[in-house]
Amino acid sequence: MSALTALARLRAIRDGVAQPITTVRHCHVAPQPMVFVPLALSGEAAAPLAAMVGTDPGHPRLLVVPQPRNRDLRFAFTAELAEVVLPYVEGFRKDTETVERRGGEPYERCLEAPQILVPNRQGAAFVGLLGRSTRFRRIDGPYPVHPSVPLLGRWLTYFADRSQQPGSCLLMAATEALGLHWATGQSGLEDANLATLVNWIDPPAGMTGAQAALEAEDPLLWPPAGPVTDPGFDNEVLAPAVHAYEEAPTEHSVERIAQALRTQLDPTWRLMWRAVELLRALPEGTRVRERWETDRGSFTRFTERLAEGGPPQARRDGAVGAAARLAGLERARASYDVQRAYDDPLIMAEYRLTGEAFAGTVTAADPEHTEGEGRSRKLRPLVTVTTADPVRQVPGTVVGSPDRRGHAAEIVEVSGDEVVEVVLKIVKGMGRGKSPTPGSVPEVGERVTYTSLTDDFQSSAALPDPELTPWTHGGPPQEYVPSDEDAQEEWS
Repeated sequence: MSALTALARLRAIRDGVAQPITTVRHCHVAPQPMVFVPLALSGEAAAPLAAMVGTDPGHPRLLVVPQPRNRDLRFAFTAELAEVVLPYVEGFRKDTETVERRGGEPYERCLEAPQILVPNRQGAAFVGLLGRSTRFRRIDGPYPVHPSVPLLGRWLTYFADRSQQPGSCLLMAATEALGLHWATGQSGLEDANLATLVNWIDPPAGMTGAQAALEAEDPLLWPPAGPVTDPGFDNEVLAPAVHAYEEAPTEHSVERIAQALRTQLDPTWRLMWRAVELLRALPEGTRVRERWETDRGSFTRFTERLAEGGPPQARRDGAVGAAARLAGLERARASYDVQRAYDDPLIMAEYRLTGEAFAGTVTAADPEHTEGEGRSRKLRPLVTVTTADPVRQVPGTVVGSPDRRGHAAEIVEVSGDEVVEVVLKIVKGMGRGKSPTPGSVPEVGERVTYTSLTDDFQSSAALPDPELTPWTHGGPPQEYVPSDEDAQEEWS
């Protein structure tokens, strides 16, 4: 937790309402997201119990498994879920755009992509479990399933895998999205409760966030957002209803279970759409669109893989694949953190406190300064920035500015104690002419920010082919060739 976030939590406790910790929204919210609220059977991690799903806040679809331990009923539930999810997902495959690629051939990308919202991180993990338990099912032979079931499993696995990518918004947990933008007066563990989190941020009229969050802890008023249900509900309501269904599997007994589960899902369904409204009320960050374009590209590639008849995702990554995936996630995390800081002055302020960035006023500028002579002469404007921030970068450090894309400067000199003067040499982003492009060099009196955080392209690590790794890492075992000592082995 950063110092500014800790301060925001203290203010939330003092004022009784959640405090914003960003100035813009750092996640994409689709015009028509699909909300998916799953429930699982207690003690059975991958056994679905019920789900409320849909894109219309006023007309959710309730899906129920009257006996989750019954294999046929579970896969019938998954087939019903596929009837809702697959048309929504595949509807985005129709409209595409041609994207020009520098140094390569143009390619097609879907104009939009689906977005699935779940209440919390546990809900996203359940999506992955449900995908794993269904994507390998057969549509013929013993225990066949509906053809839509394995296809749904592959899509759910894709969404669950993509949700681990920092900055991706194809599958998004509401608690994580809200916690990214507001600080409450409760612990991080309590923020995982969607009801208390939303009530801290948007309390009812006449109540503080702390009071509303306290009431939201009552499981009778605000049941858990899943996928695990309340133990009291399980023992007192659900167990007798399931037992009645086992004795007499009639429409009446199924309806009894459905009505009981609806009481657990309806409050969370309303909270999910309140969360969507809260997020939409924030202005979108500049680089959110770029990350969504990356999501759209990933979605397009997966649809092409399905169209080409590619196999289901493997149960686990090989050694080389796991290393490549981990390296990719690390690069994505570093890039995501930098993009958020460039988009948001509040987040950049955290780096200013640690000395990784500084903000100040331009007090001197020499836009025509050059270095070298003759043909080797280069335009290198000089700018002096006066700041009260701690500057821990040493001369020679290359810094960038969130105010100017493609702009880079080298620190030439740092002087002063309480008031620091930083002399910068502009090395990139001022054009190719003999004079700098208008606006590319900060002017005297302008407020600027510079940071050593960079979002430059990072190439992936060089990894060996799986066939070249030792057998302990998935490669082929070495061929056994008996030695002379083996041939001379004596038997006693």
